Parts: sequence; structure tokens; C-alpha cells
Amino acid sequence: MNSILSWWRDNAGAIAEQSLSHIQLVLLAMACALAIGLPCGVWIARRPCWQKPVLGLANVFQTVPSLALFGLLIPVLGIGAPTAIVALVLYALLPIVRNTLTGIAGVDPTVREAARGMGLTERQLLWHVELPLASGVILAGVRVATVLCVGVTTIAATIDAGGLGQSIFRGLRQDDNALILAGAVPAALLALLADGLLGRLERRGRAPQALAASASDFAPLRSPPRAVQVLGAGGVLLALLLGASFWRGARGGSRSQAAGARAFVVASKDFSESVILAEIFAQSLEARHVAVRRRFELGGNLAHQSLLAGAVDIYPEYTGTAFTAILKHKPQTDVARVYQAVKSEYKAKLGLEVGPPLGFSNDFAILVRQADARQFGLKTVSDAARYTPTRVAGFGQDFMSRADGYKGFARAYGLKFAREPREMDLSLTYRALASGQVDMIAGNATDGLIGALKLLQLKDDRKYFPPYQAVFVARGAALDASPQARQVLDALGNAITTDEMRRMNLAADRDKQQPAAIARAWRQQHGL
Repeated sequence: MNSILSWWRDNAGAIAEQSLSHIQLVLLAMACALAIGLPCGVWIARRPCWQKPVLGLANVFQTVPSLALFGLLIPVLGIGAPTAIVALVLYALLPIVRNTLTGIAGVDPTVREAARGMGLTERQLLWHVELPLASGVILAGVRVATVLCVGVTTIAATIDAGGLGQSIFRGLRQDDNALILAGAVPAALLALLADGLLGRLERRGRAPQALAASASDFAPLRSPPRAVQVLGAGGVLLALLLGASFWRGARGGSRSQAAGARAFVVASKDFSESVILAEIFAQSLEARHVAVRRRFELGGNLAHQSLLAGAVDIYPEYTGTAFTAILKHKPQTDVARVYQAVKSEYKAKLGLEVGPPLGFSNDFAILVRQADARQFGLKTVSDAARYTPTRVAGFGQDFMSRADGYKGFARAYGLKFAREPREMDLSLTYRALASGQVDMIAGNATDGLIGALKLLQLKDDRKYFPPYQAVFVARGAALDASPQARQVLDALGNAITTDEMRRMNLAADRDKQQPAAIARAWRQQHGL
């Protein structure tokens, strides 16, 4: 416990920065969602024929997985906060629109008729009768949308939008409970705080006491009741925050426009090795006096999509992944043939350049616990196949879905498990195997956690998996515009050995060293 508290004290600044970023994303998204959702709910309340299509569309937005939605938005908006905000707005619309409609539709028709009989116009009816009476229901929808946004914002870290998700994903990757809690606890507290504050506003909202007998008696109601005032003031405050943020961003962008136009954007995937490789490239480029913008820890296939969209200029990739997952070829085991096919087809089909191999391969590693390997005499996957009918496997989503993944692997070795493999995030599979929750996983050959968690890699004796040589993939136009980037690309060819990469991964995942420090040490050692 003391070590966790000490860690929190040492990292309080980073936690506070991520919390502020998280809050800003939620506020900006809710400002936009309120500006769209409230008028939309009022509009469909007046036009019943549009209710099903509008609510159906809002339902569709909420059912799209967050990573998939990010992937659809990146070609249009790029990576970063704008994409995250648009996605959050789409998720928040349904409870706001639905509750606005429900609240207005729930107003007693006799109250409406009485108000019209006393001379109120439709506008006055909305502001002085319907919205005040519906304010409790509307605030309930805003409350649900806000709490939803607080939770979903953690996923925004996968597209470099900031927030508390950065600590959560890094902690999962590094098997670091303190880092996970550093993101999860503040996120939970923010959700509880938002729920409590909005719940209090919801309870304090009050409707008009009664309708007067004549239109003149509505004079005291020219100022909307407190619930409507609170909702309106909140919307104005959020709108001001939105405007101030964009104004500040515009000023910051104008001040750095000259440098930003020449900045070389280096990206990485969301695991330690990719971040370290990207950091090595970024530092090497900065050493040549080139401005660099880092876009690290992009989840799923977002790094590749961002490269195609022109949002980034380069990122580390693996030939086997490019050959099977991107180019959709069947797995091959010839190292040179796979590399040449990826290099030529990326250039011809995608307009991308594949750099020279970095010197190591991060092949799929079929892992078991060392204790099990000793007990059952396991050295190869074929050895393990005899025992799998009584065992449980756990694989990452990527391995379960890709062409060179689970289906072909199980078919090649005739694997049958006691139950369907448990599908989870790759970083969680290591923890699950070490704790005995599963008995076999598919990791990466250069992961430092293999030794740290006392795991053993089984030999792929039937040579099912293709080679996964590490390379950098870049936009040709970006390399043409930056000769220094091409120099770095060539200098890193065959510069990193498998043992070096495994040690660097171990320094990040077990020793909790920062990728920037690990990359700097490697560059100093190699004179780069």
C-alpha cells in the first residue's frame, strides 16, 4: 500500500494533467451534444412522423463500437481530440434526444390546452410550460449522457486524444496495477461526481405551480423556472468553454503554424515495443534538427488507417501483419519473399514505402507456464496439442480475427480445447496465463514479460506462422519532403537485435522505464 501511495505522489502531476484533459473532452462533447440534442428532441416532439427515424439513427450511433467509430472518422478528421469529441457527441445524443421527447410528450394535454386558451403562443408554451414541466426528465437524460461520456472517454487514448485512458492502457500493457488505478480511480470519481451533481440539479428542478386564468397572469413566468434556468446556464457555460478551447487552440496553432507545417508525424501502435521503436525514430529525427510530432499508442489498426489518411507520416509495422492482415494474402513462411511482396505491393497499391528490416522479428509466440512445460514435457506446439482437450486457451482479439490467427493455427495443429478460447485484450492474456485463468496464449516473441512472468515459448514445429520482421512504413511524399527521415530509415536497417529488443521491452514492462529514456539509452549505445 505504501508503494502505491508513493507512486501516486510521484506521478500526481501526470494524473492531474490526464484528468484535466479527460474533463475537457467530456465538457466539449456534452456542449455539442446539448446544442444538437435538445433542439432535435423539441423538433421531433412537434413532428411525430420523424420520431422513429431520428431515434433509430441515434440508436445506431450508440451501437457502433468505439474503435470502429474512430476508424470511420479518422479519414475525415484525423487522429486526436476532434475525432474523439465527435464520437462522444454521437454516443451522447440518444439519451438527450429521447428524454427531451419523452419529457415534452409527457406534459398533460389539458395543461397545454389551458395555456393555449389563455393566449400563449407556441413559443411561450414551449418555454414557460413544456420545458419547465419536462426539465426533470431532460436532466435525467443529460445525466445519463454525461456519465456515459466519462466512461467512453477512456477509449479516446487509443487515438492520442488524451484522458485517463492513457494510464489504464499503459498499466494493462505493463502489468502495473498502480498505473491502472491511476487512470481508473479518477475516472470513476469523475463519473460519480457528474452523476451526483446532475442528480442534485434534477431533484431541485421545479415546475410552475399552476396556470393562471388569463394570458396576463403568465407575466411572472416570462423568466423560465429554475430548472430551465439551470439547464440553460449550463449549456451557455459549456458553449463558452467550447469556444474558449477552440480559440486557444487556434491561437496556439497560428503561433506554431510554420513549425507545425514542417513537423514530421511519427506514430506507434498501443504496445511497448511499437512505442519504443517510434521513439527511437523520433529522437533520431530530432537529432537532425527536424521538428517531430508524436502520435503514440494508437489502438487496433488505427496507425495504418491514419497513415493512409495522411494524418501520420510513419509508424513501425511487421511484415507478417502487412502480408496477411493488410494485403489479405495467405500466410507464407519464406522471410525474403514476404518482405519483397510487402515492399512492392505497399508501394504499388497503397503508395506507401516500406523501410529495410530493423534486424529482428517479433513472431507470434505460443506461450505456456514454465511449470506446466516441465510437468508435461512441453517443448513444441505439437507436444501441447495432446493436452489441449482438458485445457483453456486465451487469445487477443487480433489473433482471433486475423487470417494467420487462431482458426488456421488450430487447424494446422488439430487443437481442441475444453471450451472456446477466451477472447480478451492482448495485454490481459499475460496476466490471465500467469494467474492460472488460462493455460495457453499467443503473445509476441520479443515481449519482456515472457521471462518476467515465468512463461515458456513453444516451438512452432510445423512452421505455421509467417515471419514478422519489424520495419517502418512511411508515406512516400513525407520521405520525399524530408531527406533526414530517409536517412534515419536507412540508418536503422538491421540495427536492432532480438535480444536488444527484448531487453528494451523488459525495461518498459517490468522496470517501468519511460520509452523515451529507453530509446535515448539505445541511441547513445549505438552512436545514433
